Amino acid sequence: MTKRDYSLLGPDARRAVETGLATAEWYHTEVPRKEMKALMQRSDQPAIRDTFLLFGTMLVCATAGWLLWPSFWSLPFWAVYGVFYGSAMDSRWHECSHGTAFKTPWMNNLVYNIACFCMIRNPHSWRWSHARHHTDTYIVGRDPEIAIMRPPVFFKLIGNFFGIFDAWSGWGRMLLNATGRLAPEEQTYIPQSEHHKVIRVARLWCLIYAATLALALWLGSILPLMVIGLPRLYGAWHHVMTGLLQHGGLADNVNDHRLNSRTVLMNRFSRFVYWNMNYHVEHHMFPMVPYHALPKLHALIRHDLPAPNRSIAEAFREMWPVLRRQLANEDHFLKRDLPPTAKPYRDDFHMAALGAALGTAAE
Repeated sequence: MTKRDYSLLGPDARRAVETGLATAEWYHTEVPRKEMKALMQRSDQPAIRDTFLLFGTMLVCATAGWLLWPSFWSLPFWAVYGVFYGSAMDSRWHECSHGTAFKTPWMNNLVYNIACFCMIRNPHSWRWSHARHHTDTYIVGRDPEIAIMRPPVFFKLIGNFFGIFDAWSGWGRMLLNATGRLAPEEQTYIPQSEHHKVIRVARLWCLIYAATLALALWLGSILPLMVIGLPRLYGAWHHVMTGLLQHGGLADNVNDHRLNSRTVLMNRFSRFVYWNMNYHVEHHMFPMVPYHALPKLHALIRHDLPAPNRSIAEAFREMWPVLRRQLANEDHFLKRDLPPTAKPYRDDFHMAALGAALGTAAE
């Protein structure tokens, strides 16, 4: 049984480089150039519409929640505000980090920075972290954004539905950066030239949190914290629920997104909160396709992809038994079946690791 070391400074990181898994060539479904160019066309309109709806709803809910506090009637408003703050912002920082959500660069940067603040993810650190995630998706020792490690630690996975570990880690990293230091693993993917930006943002955020805490103490109320800070805890459940499905239970150390990523069909509300990231195989194959074009991309290439899960519940029913088996066998994973129209999984994309992995795949 393989024992995995997820540290970016450990033996698995070195092994990934030595075996060619790191920064490797990935499989992509063939798409005619003209159609791909049309899909990659950026537009401000969809993202402006969604952003006004998001922030407008948040403003209404925060105002109503504040005015109705502390009555029971304030709770539904805080619940909606929390999901938009603690979950919808996760997809907003993600899409805007790719620079594809809006056509206009400053709009991407504005929403990206707001969303990063809400999610407690330093905009400079996470831009580089996410670039590595796409370069080395679920390559052990290389990908800093692996959500479910093997064997899975269920109490942490469940705790993160309430932001317990993830958010506190973010606040801890913010305080560390504010002292002028970066964590050793951060230094493996953040260029030295960017370190001062990471530190500057962390110090600014500390000032904002300090002002929020001071206002709460002055008012003698947690209401300011219900607007800034606490929603990252009580609103985290949706982004954790959808985020676990991205790669959970699937193959690691492979160079084919059809093996390590999952597409899940979702209801309209979840797609709005998640900003179409439920089309996750498609996004990883073609990360420069804007979120609003992902349904079209899915329709165009689904002949070459595993069948999507038909709902969030179905995806969890598929994933959880695999995670439970990984408690006893780290090498166990779910191999996704391809339709007859798909090209087979390639064995010439540094697939020596894949060949070994497939031998222990779920039946």
